[in-house]
Amino acid sequence: MRYTLNHADLFSANRRRLADLLPPNSLAILLSNDVYPRSADGHYPFRQDADLFYLTGIDQEDTFLLLYPDCPREDLREVLFLRRTNETIAIWEGPKLTQPEARERSGIQAIKWNDEFEGIVNIVMCYAENVFLNLNEHDRLVNQVPYRSLRFARELKERFPLHQYRRLAPLMHQLRSIKAPAELELIGKAIAITEKAFRRVLSFIRPGVMEYEIEAEITHEFLRNAATGHAYQPIIASGKNACVLHYINNDQQCRDGDLVLMDFGAEYANYAADLTRTVPVNGRFTPRQRQVYDAVLRVMHQAKKLLRPGTNLHEFNTKLVGEIMQEELLRLGLLQADEVKNQNPENPVYKKYFMHGTSHYLGLDVHDVGYRFATLKPGMVFTCEPGIYIPEEGLGIRLENNILVTDGEPVDLMAGIPLEADEIEELMARR
Repeated sequence: MRYTLNHADLFSANRRRLADLLPPNSLAILLSNDVYPRSADGHYPFRQDADLFYLTGIDQEDTFLLLYPDCPREDLREVLFLRRTNETIAIWEGPKLTQPEARERSGIQAIKWNDEFEGIVNIVMCYAENVFLNLNEHDRLVNQVPYRSLRFARELKERFPLHQYRRLAPLMHQLRSIKAPAELELIGKAIAITEKAFRRVLSFIRPGVMEYEIEAEITHEFLRNAATGHAYQPIIASGKNACVLHYINNDQQCRDGDLVLMDFGAEYANYAADLTRTVPVNGRFTPRQRQVYDAVLRVMHQAKKLLRPGTNLHEFNTKLVGEIMQEELLRLGLLQADEVKNQNPENPVYKKYFMHGTSHYLGLDVHDVGYRFATLKPGMVFTCEPGIYIPEEGLGIRLENNILVTDGEPVDLMAGIPLEADEIEELMARR
């Protein structure tokens, strides 16, 4: 692995927390992601199932986990299954985890080969009453792919139709939404790498460079600092492209007088950072650009102060920040008082210029799991990313930092990354 990971205590604690949530005589089964074919005999890079990684720290394909805290056989209460290697696999793919290595990394003592999985499933299904299966449940997901965990759930229910089947995802969402100190450390490493990449591109950006050249500079800095890569497809959007929220073509030339919006984040040990900055291509904001930039920045400063215990996340995203943004849009002359007075509460007028939410969970996924109607609790990590998009002016500005909810004031995990317009201009002037 590129990254360093010595957190067996974290993964053991995560399993204990899950066991505490399971009803008596319950079995939980988790499987690694598929290795997806690309074309011919090629495959897409493997990315571990986030829940399986959260419980084991194992980042290898064809890995399975059984958790059965009440199993009458003590040796089958926690069992991790690995891919059995051989000389041919070692020659073509390199070494795989040994059983002692997996035991040290995960803290699980019972390590078996995955060709033993079916036989042991048959044994534990004879004892268990409730079976918790893990599917990819996210309210933004529209899935048409029969992935491994879904196929397994269908097959198991056909083989053992009389058990009580339960959803594991809600329990995992509950657990993963609160970050342990070790997880915050890993997120912090992803953020530190992301900061290095941002500072690098500030000295690179100038009129005439291509968006993909900026992306290349970011990627270079990520990989040289042991990131696994990008936590998501980076957005490098110059000029009017910044008004396309999920612009990922990154194939246009950056022009003198335009801004370039960069939304990117490193992934380290499967944990994500998520940063957005918008900077002037020539190093200096125009008066109008600065006016809009400062408006977005004021919204960001006010919004992140609201990310504290007791705040309702849905209300924060749909109402609280909207009211702050509405005032800024009035000040900019983009909204008129009569529009605001007569607006439809179900479709507020500020959404013409700010059409996305302000915050989402962050962790093992960039859009991490968590209940969007939840009341915020200490240990949750969110993005804070207001933006103003004015297509008629070819102007889009978004700013984004990652925020930790605490018992007191929210902690900006990206507070050290340049954000103020004057600082951006000063750093770019050193090119």
